[in-house]
Amino acid sequence: MAAFAKTAGIRFRSLELLNLSFVHRSVANESGLRYNNERLEFLGDAILGAVTATLLYQGLTDKPEGDLAKIKSVVVSEDILSGIARELQIDSLLILGRGEELSGGRTKNAILADAMEALIGALYLDSGYKAAHTFVSSRIGPEIKRVLDNRHHRDYKSLLQELSQHLYRKYPAYRLLKRSGPEHDRFFWIEVTVDDKTFGPGMGKNKKTAEQEAARIAYDALSQLPEKNMPI
Repeated sequence: MAAFAKTAGIRFRSLELLNLSFVHRSVANESGLRYNNERLEFLGDAILGAVTATLLYQGLTDKPEGDLAKIKSVVVSEDILSGIARELQIDSLLILGRGEELSGGRTKNAILADAMEALIGALYLDSGYKAAHTFVSSRIGPEIKRVLDNRHHRDYKSLLQELSQHLYRKYPAYRLLKRSGPEHDRFFWIEVTVDDKTFGPGMGKNKKTAEQEAARIAYDALSQLPEKNMPI
């Protein structure tokens, strides 16, 4: 725990509190332990939101509330938080129940993002808001810049759904065209239809990746339509 704190650039008076931020509820479910990181996660989510909102409000004085909200939703998303957690090697520190361990819990974005929020909550309790603000700023600040530079990871399925509803009041429909390869090395081809227009196929080693690629193709095409308010 001390080595992690040093690498992450934070200080903890209570290493027990730091350790608690990595204890997944599956441990409590299997062993009967009373404590896990869910309460810290609840607190950390609020601190993360407050710091991020402050950074956006102070740093982007020319942006209206709607744009700030969209940027915030991206930079505090599960995708971004789990990526930061991996950079900090939190995946190797997670304390999981046996079942969650065997099901690949260390690789799950949701568990990693939750642990990241719990860490922020623990830091706030241990060292105060200023320390939490400094830590969150150091990690979220670069993500805000990536969003503004359009270099961030984008959830194209969500973006396409928002755009499709905006343009046509309809939801995109995905269809599996084919899959190939053995069980351990599958490859998928998926197309997406929006208002009778079909795009793709998107290809990937799993359905999620193939759907994201199909959504990207459709979003890139539809977002070229003139005079439409595109989401971030």
